[in-house]
Amino acid sequence: MRPLVIGANGQIGRQLISQLPLSGHHCTAMVRSNDQFQQLEERGIAAVRASLSDSVEHLTKIMQGHDSVIFTAGSGAKTGADQTLLIDLDGAVKAMEASTQAGIEHFVMVSAIGAHRRERWNEALKAYYVAKHYADKELIRSGLNYTIVRPGRLSNEPASGKVLVASDICQEGSIARADVAAVICTVLGDKRFYAHSFDLLAGRDNIQQALEAIL
Repeated sequence: MRPLVIGANGQIGRQLISQLPLSGHHCTAMVRSNDQFQQLEERGIAAVRASLSDSVEHLTKIMQGHDSVIFTAGSGAKTGADQTLLIDLDGAVKAMEASTQAGIEHFVMVSAIGAHRRERWNEALKAYYVAKHYADKELIRSGLNYTIVRPGRLSNEPASGKVLVASDICQEGSIARADVAAVICTVLGDKRFYAHSFDLLAGRDNIQQALEAIL
């Protein structure tokens, strides 16, 4: 696949642009600043400069030549609820609209564990969960081939290659960002995982086994 990684300068995004080529995917990193763009070019990584504040028409042009989109952008913990809604919700929906117009084959969304169930939302992060909940619902309604990955608390631990995958995981837990990226690399372009949404934590099964168990 040739994915466009939206949010490529984020912590999961940086893992993805390192891992995707190793999985046979020829990715393009979407970043906002000239400095980020130049750093990626120096590393030999294809990149484009664009922002989720750009128009749907511009995002559609950026997506030309790609067959998939990975949305791992986020406003960040230090921004207010307004930016969370603009990036995590409206930015995601704009990316979906552009993907539809660009004929994207597969849209992978990085969401948050429990985002699909209001009773599980963290009160301190309610705006974030609202954004993720409705972005995910809009993706399901969009008509795009989608996969929604809902990871638990994220860590910078080394990849373990061992995960727990299920449509609902009610326990607390964490997962390394490197393992989230590895899961995305595995499902990308695999039609068996189209129209699938799942929670994701560190676990005991290797990634392929854990994913195949939900099919």
